[in-house]
Amino acid sequence: MRTTIDPLVRQVRAFCGKHDMLPQGGTVLCAVSGGRDSMALLHLLGVLGAEEGFQVAAAHFNHRLRGAESDRDARFVEQFVQLCCGKHRRTDGRTLPAVPLYLGEGDVAGQARLRGTGVEETARDMRYAFLEQTAREAGADRIATAHTASDNVETILFHLARGSGLRGLGGILPKREEIIRPLLTTTRPQVEDYLYRH
Repeated sequence: MRTTIDPLVRQVRAFCGKHDMLPQGGTVLCAVSGGRDSMALLHLLGVLGAEEGFQVAAAHFNHRLRGAESDRDARFVEQFVQLCCGKHRRTDGRTLPAVPLYLGEGDVAGQARLRGTGVEETARDMRYAFLEQTAREAGADRIATAHTASDNVETILFHLARGSGLRGLGGILPKREEIIRPLLTTTRPQVEDYLYRH
């Protein structure tokens, strides 16, 4: 039952449909950092899940790189999920199910030293390992990340600067195995407008 008239929800629904991202009757695990893009994605998936017939779970990984600020991000995500992603009755009588939240953390800086790798690379590896394990625990068919059109442009420019060939011009894929990126055609101003509206 499609009742939403929000333009960004329509845009994301169409993009997800084109790339077969959303598992009918399944579960999508949304990676939530606490930043604008991931918070908007979680809210959007909640709306789409109710309309398209899939469940949503959320996952937050604390990299422990910014001390108390990292802990504040984790608490913010917890509060947002409790306040905005709990069980809600809609005006049409349907009930939105509560979104379960999975929390994880790791000593990224310590692991980077042990591995002899960069902090950013180590953080990405640890975050994706957590997301994959959590998806198995949650029975999730897909893992959604909040990469936007802006991230895609940055990736393409980075590849060009490194001298990548035509393959590098492709940027970030909308779907790779179980990883989906529903916001890949969405700009940061669109995300901010959506958050303002909701």
